[in-house]
Amino acid sequence: MISKEELLQCSMASFTAFGSKRFTMDELAQTLGISKKTIYKFYNSKEELVVESVVCLVNAFKEKINLILKDEQDPLSCIILIYKKGFESLMYFKPSFIFGLKKYYPEAFHVFEDFRQDIVFNTIQKLLQQAQEQNIIKTNVNMQLFCELYFNRFEEMAFKNDKLFSTYSQAELLNHFVIFNLKGISNSHYTNYFFS
Repeated sequence: MISKEELLQCSMASFTAFGSKRFTMDELAQTLGISKKTIYKFYNSKEELVVESVVCLVNAFKEKINLILKDEQDPLSCIILIYKKGFESLMYFKPSFIFGLKKYYPEAFHVFEDFRQDIVFNTIQKLLQQAQEQNIIKTNVNMQLFCELYFNRFEEMAFKNDKLFSTYSQAELLNHFVIFNLKGISNSHYTNYFFS
């Protein structure tokens, strides 16, 4: 008998790889070698399973962020490491996963959207403000606007072109999405491992 955790792990991997709408409960049952009836013992609907999968993905990423924040003292290095982890995760996501949440699973999309907003406007913006207070970032930079322009909805930009992750390396994407923008607002005296 499969455990709820094993079912959830397989669901997360399948939904992110094939899309939450496209990957069916029949396919999930076949992948796990169980009946759909077994799946419905744990979850009342596919939507409930999708929501739980997104909650689990979000919580796993929050744990990674907390480790970065605990281990790294430099605020800009924290931001870069957070986005580096994000790119590592997004490489395994089919673009239709996020777009499918928005269109077909509003509750799951709401979980994802709340998480994304929290990361950008709480975690990232606070790190930017901390860097500005430490004279790492120029004083005339509006952190709210910077977040709106460069970090808000970056996953949608990354997924608009399906080939970005297959055409360019993670390092190139990280440089162009994050590092070069942070370099542009940093004071000339500042450097870190990623800037060199």
